[in-house]
Amino acid sequence: MEEAEEEVLAYLAFPPEHWRQLWSTNPLEWLNWEVERRTHVVGIFPSQAGLICLVGLGLAEQHEEWQMSRRQFSAESLAKLNEEAQRESMPALLMAS
Repeated sequence: MEEAEEEVLAYLAFPPEHWRQLWSTNPLEWLNWEVERRTHVVGIFPSQAGLICLVGLGLAEQHEEWQMSRRQFSAESLAKLNEEAQRESMPALLMAS
C-alpha cells in the first residue's frame, strides 16, 4: 500500500468538487453494459473488423452524448482546476527566465 500511496491519493490533486466523480466507476460500468448490450444483439460477428466497427460506433455515440449532455464536471469546477494548474506552473516559469 505504501508503494501505491501516490496513485491512491492522486484524486487529492483535484478540487474537492471533483472527488465524488473521480471515486465513482458508474460511467465506466454503464459504458461496459452498453457495449455488452449492443454486441449481445448481434451474437456472432462475421469478422473482427465488424466487431470493431459496431463497438467503435457505439463508443463514438456515447462520447458525443457525454460531450453534449452528460457533463461529469461543471464548467466552473473545470475553470477552477485550470486556474490552479496555471498558478502551479507560474513559479517554474519565473525560475526559468
